Amino acid sequence: MTDSQIQTIHQALDCFQIETPSWGFADTGTRFGKFLQDAAAIDISDKLADAGQVHAFTGFCPTVALHVLWDFKPGQPGSEIVQLAQKFGLRVGAINPNLFQDQIYKYGSLCNRDSEIRARAGNHLLESAQLAKQTGSRLVSIWLGDGSNYPGQTNIRWRKRVLAETLRPLHEALNSDQQILLEYKPFEPTFYHTDIADWGMSYLLAKEVGPKTKVLVDTGHHYLSQNIEQIVAWLLDTEMLGGFHFNDRRYADDDLTFGSIDPYQAFRIFHEIHFYGWETGRLPEIPYMIDQSHIDKPKIEAMLQTAVTAQELYAKAAAVDHVRLAHHQERNQQIDAEECLRRAFFADIQPVVLEWRKQRNLPLDPLGAFRESGYESRAAKERKARRAELGITASGSYA
Repeated sequence: MTDSQIQTIHQALDCFQIETPSWGFADTGTRFGKFLQDAAAIDISDKLADAGQVHAFTGFCPTVALHVLWDFKPGQPGSEIVQLAQKFGLRVGAINPNLFQDQIYKYGSLCNRDSEIRARAGNHLLESAQLAKQTGSRLVSIWLGDGSNYPGQTNIRWRKRVLAETLRPLHEALNSDQQILLEYKPFEPTFYHTDIADWGMSYLLAKEVGPKTKVLVDTGHHYLSQNIEQIVAWLLDTEMLGGFHFNDRRYADDDLTFGSIDPYQAFRIFHEIHFYGWETGRLPEIPYMIDQSHIDKPKIEAMLQTAVTAQELYAKAAAVDHVRLAHHQERNQQIDAEECLRRAFFADIQPVVLEWRKQRNLPLDPLGAFRESGYESRAAKERKARRAELGITASGSYA
């Protein structure tokens, strides 16, 4: 690898940061149940402490996404969370409202036919906006579980219109430097239709709501044959790509470790971003976020594995020779063009990444260094005892 390529990769790594999710450090599971881990975080202090470990051993995970109902106590000022995050060397990242958990949302939140329920959901969004301002967060990230399970159950066009109306007050409440990120999902928890089912619906809705609204791409929220990098390319070209939730899947929204199933797809997504940066002369500022449910993997180790994988795939994508690629594309030399991507993907990027870590006094092996620290065993011992004191049962509930 040439000195110029190494320099390009190091510059890309200097710009790369990825946000960890608070909920990724707690006990999580499936609709059938969950398997508890002694070292899993119990409260927000634990979550931030664990996220601090990920950042300390990688050097590029300085922010943590927070879930309003899971991480903030009622009436708790955001400044308290900011101070707690700073204690662990972190900043608050995206604020995530919760519009799917309460029983009143059985038939929807922002799209509910009951105006009182819609108003309650809208107020929750405004509370989330206030928390975003208090914590210095630039992002309010919305995933909506609204939809229906059976044909004829609901008026889809009415729901589309009312959704835009209920989101506009949130848009008006945000500062000029803040954004709404609209996530989409083709199915689940409803299985006939979801109100924001794909990137096109999210795009159109964002346009209706206002200029502070953009599209969030969750890599698990697509059908199996979807060309996600094409979606990314279109959103980049229209300047509507607001951010990512990275994970991987084998079947549907599995929330598996990023890159564990299809690392080449993740590479291709990153490549579209680098290619756009090369063509425009400016690498876009995109919030990269992890959104995973580590059902049986150790929480912090899984997050370290994810972050390192993302960094290495991002570095590989930066190594693509875009001058050569553009030359081959213009001449329809498809094999040569494809080889530009294949060479970068299969290249041994480890020495370059290790040198970058060495220059910044970071552990060369973040996962190995974390294991040697003994943090997980200490946390498991302390949290197991604390669960017993709190009366938390094996089901995760209070006795």
